[in-house]
Amino acid sequence: MTRETAIFAGGCFWCTEAVFQSLEGVDGVESGYIGGHAANPTYKQVCGGDTGHAEAIRISFDPSVISYADLLDVFFATHDPTQLNRQGNDIGTQYRSAIFPLDAAQADAARDGIQRAAADWPAPIVTTIESASEWYPAEDYHQAYWDGEGQRNPYCMAVIPPKLAKLRKGFSDRLRTA
Repeated sequence: MTRETAIFAGGCFWCTEAVFQSLEGVDGVESGYIGGHAANPTYKQVCGGDTGHAEAIRISFDPSVISYADLLDVFFATHDPTQLNRQGNDIGTQYRSAIFPLDAAQADAARDGIQRAAADWPAPIVTTIESASEWYPAEDYHQAYWDGEGQRNPYCMAVIPPKLAKLRKGFSDRLRTA
């Protein structure tokens, strides 16, 4: 069975991870850091905004079940791609909206995804398409965060349920059944 990978940054990785792990055809979602200049960055360093990294997710998916274009549509519908270097109260380049294509086909699809999504937003989309650079997995306690600690974190409780509601409303046919 063929597996592909997608890398997106859309604000806090806890919040984007919670959305994408709910999709049928997604085999795994890993939180991490990409797009910066420091080797092996820590969460504290990335949160400081000095490394240039974005909090991002790396998605492993089965393209026969869910396409890269479908993932892009979910991405644009479940975060605000019109906010430059922020998502809500999370401010800084580490929270930028970015797509990190892994090949030319993904780069073309990303441009098409931005065009499709533009009609749904009242302001211009500022999502960047950046070259994929070294991927650094986030520390273990960040992985599957919503499934554990996130359920007790007031920030997550305020931000993630509305994202999941958008997902259920717009993509109910793409959700995991079990």
